[in-house]
Amino acid sequence: MKAGSPDLATLGHRIRHFRGERGLTLDQLGDAIGLAGSQLSLIENGKREPKLSTLDALAAALAVELPDLLAREAPSRRAALELELGRAQSSPLYATLGLPAIRPGRGITDDTLAAIVGLHRELQRRASEAIATPEEARRANTELRERMRDRDNHLPEIEQLAEEQVASAGHRTGALTHREVSVMAERLGFQLIYVNDLPDSTRSITDLANGRIYLPPASIPGGHGLRSMALQAMAHRLLGHTPPASYVEFLWQRLEINYFAAACLMPQDASVAFLSQAKKEKRLAIEDFRDAFGVTHEAAALRFTNLATKHLDMTLHFLRVAGDGALQKGYENDGLPLPTDVTGSIEGQWVCKKWSARTAFEHTNRTTENYQYTDTPEGTFWCATQTGRTDAAEFSITVGVPFAQAKWFRGRETTMRAVSTCPDDNCCRRAPDGLAERWSGQAWPSARLHAHVLSPLPSGTFPGVDDAEVYEFLESHADQ
Repeated sequence: MKAGSPDLATLGHRIRHFRGERGLTLDQLGDAIGLAGSQLSLIENGKREPKLSTLDALAAALAVELPDLLAREAPSRRAALELELGRAQSSPLYATLGLPAIRPGRGITDDTLAAIVGLHRELQRRASEAIATPEEARRANTELRERMRDRDNHLPEIEQLAEEQVASAGHRTGALTHREVSVMAERLGFQLIYVNDLPDSTRSITDLANGRIYLPPASIPGGHGLRSMALQAMAHRLLGHTPPASYVEFLWQRLEINYFAAACLMPQDASVAFLSQAKKEKRLAIEDFRDAFGVTHEAAALRFTNLATKHLDMTLHFLRVAGDGALQKGYENDGLPLPTDVTGSIEGQWVCKKWSARTAFEHTNRTTENYQYTDTPEGTFWCATQTGRTDAAEFSITVGVPFAQAKWFRGRETTMRAVSTCPDDNCCRRAPDGLAERWSGQAWPSARLHAHVLSPLPSGTFPGVDDAEVYEFLESHADQ
């Protein structure tokens, strides 16, 4: 359990409840278990996780069974309301209001507390209702991110499958070649064919009847994208995917094929050996990892998240941020306070202007990573950020770790440091009072409407794919 988590908060309430029933003060119960009253108070307030020996002592001193002490249910209606209020006041939605937290002391009656909690419920309901249109996709993304965080962003079954496939193609060291990818396809009974007329809604098309995988003739410079797209198409077959029945299943399949492709391009054993040596020499760098395996910076950064916690014993975060500051992709298991909406979704949320993911756009030298320490309400983090550009817009790729783990990375000696208080709106999202007052009612911005807001998710067999175009394409290539 993590300090401040709902489980610890409930445990604290249950200890306080049983202590009250026994008529014991904090000091009296503390003396009985060999703990200072101040330390016991931290446990009761959910701010410290007790040791197992302490829990055993508490159960004995309070004359209750340990399972009863550890039950997840609130011990009373009052405790349930206090716990719900605590969760509401720690939510991103409440943080944006800039209001102080209310401590439900004895002076607040049960009815008053129930009214306050009721207002929080209604605030949450209205905020959720406001984003109901894209709700399915947002909730699906959030569910997958939480699922992967629970697994440290690591899928051992796919790692093993990738290692076997790469080895069977004859690959030994260095970057995976186009020829080796073709051999992998041939072993599955497929031929890779590059064509100019793929439907706009597809990245590749697999002809199951004739054993062909159609790919575009060119992608990311250097061919990184072509290898990856071919491997993703093969992954559908290797993983036994069937047409997805829901958007969640569609996203999970996309995650699995992307993971397989990355695990082939940067095999686990070779990658862990490379990264472990770099960590030992205190020179970890995503750009070195990228160059060693001939992939893009984003691919190397994402692959690093798959391996860092499981094999390098470190927590971390990853961000892809658009030039306007909107978060496009994100992952964290190090406590970085990612911006979220009321559903827990991060996609499209604004990243703090003080974070290196945005300050990196201000640097004139963009050929190497930019390094920065950032103080946040959840602690200090070190980050390395690389910027890039597509035909449409610029973006940044960030990998960061808590302060204590910066010692393993190149760039740890940077003197760049910033302070972020987000999600407090006063940090970077709210204009100074004087400036806001001066321009209130004197400016009229005309909002830009993004066309995709009006476009519903296509209802074909595969979300986002025009089935008719695919069938026409296959028919036109039937004689190849």
